[in-house]
Amino acid sequence: MKILIKSATVVQPESKYHQQKVDILLDNGKIEKIDKSIAAKADQTIEKENLHLSLGWFDSSVCFGEPGYEERETLDNGLKTAAKSGFTSIALNPTGNPIADQSTSIKFLKSHSGEYGVEVHPVGALTVKSESVDLAELFDMKNSGTVSFSDYKKPIKNPNLLKIALQYAQNFDGLVQSFPQENAIARNGCAHEDYQSTQLGLKGIPALAEELQITRDLFILEYTGGKLHIPTISTEKSVQLIKEAKKKGLDVSCSVAIHQLVFTDEKLQNFDANYKVLPPLRTSKDAKGLIKGLKDGVIDMVTTDHCPIDIEEKKVEFENAAYGTIGLETAFGALQKIFSTEKAIELLTKGRERFGLNTSVLEEGAQADFTLFNPEEKYTFTKNDILSTSKNSMFLETELKGKVYGIIANLKFTEA
Repeated sequence: MKILIKSATVVQPESKYHQQKVDILLDNGKIEKIDKSIAAKADQTIEKENLHLSLGWFDSSVCFGEPGYEERETLDNGLKTAAKSGFTSIALNPTGNPIADQSTSIKFLKSHSGEYGVEVHPVGALTVKSESVDLAELFDMKNSGTVSFSDYKKPIKNPNLLKIALQYAQNFDGLVQSFPQENAIARNGCAHEDYQSTQLGLKGIPALAEELQITRDLFILEYTGGKLHIPTISTEKSVQLIKEAKKKGLDVSCSVAIHQLVFTDEKLQNFDANYKVLPPLRTSKDAKGLIKGLKDGVIDMVTTDHCPIDIEEKKVEFENAAYGTIGLETAFGALQKIFSTEKAIELLTKGRERFGLNTSVLEEGAQADFTLFNPEEKYTFTKNDILSTSKNSMFLETELKGKVYGIIANLKFTEA
């Protein structure tokens, strides 16, 4: 099948076509020709207003429901949502039932790769049933296709367990994740501990809970060596701790959830449970520190931290509501409220290398792995824009900038 893309502005600094407007002819998923103008017969021609094209986007932290919680999100609809939101690759967290803590679970998730053009990269559970007691079958899962190991939002309570995991994973270049929260400090808090939580009468999770855990983990990493990823940091001081660790030469990376850059704990005034996330929304000072961390390159990547939650677990008292927000659909439009288009694309693709994904450059003969978008279109995000089964988005009624047209990857064109 031949596809002809007309008048697309390339956003890929590594490519010689960066910021040029070109036509691209694809033949069975491979780039046959790139030129200023191509007149050729094609099975499909793609022409869009203000069409831009970049390397396919990657999200390092995505949750669906299946297996076990299909009412939240199925793999089929989740991958369709990812594709229509511009993502050609996702790292899928072990949040199903059963937990993906062995090779058979990883193979099941990998079997869905390529649906709607989206490549599924499973994250295997670090410990058996994510109970933070015994290490899971890390080597077997690595051989089956897992890209990292994590218990998602469950902190590693036993420091010796993290030590052993980092040491063991070095034998096969495994990437270990550690969620940055000390539960003995966080306890049963549900909001950032500060003025807002006090005023609203909500139990707080102090920034100390995150920063203490990060300090512990970095000390362990310095002792063991290995590769550590700290997902979804949320405080200004966390950025500084990781910056100092990188200066020491430690092999550490980190991410931040996009909603932490856009919203603060002031949004809790109406007790809307869509704003209940973990780590909690912090202060404007923290948000500014996180944005600076991205600009300085200390924070390696952004994530949607996409987490579908069905309405029964959100339409309850704030303290009893489940944590999580969906974010795939709003990722690009939200980032462009803060960064330039080029920076936004960099942040949406930068995590690929850390998670061991292939990064192709736009050139003739290469396999197509594109995201197509219009960076200028402004709109207000409403329920009609939600593609996920669950509707728990904190971006509702937020003005966004930038619309996705679709993706071309894995021999498929999925249109938004």
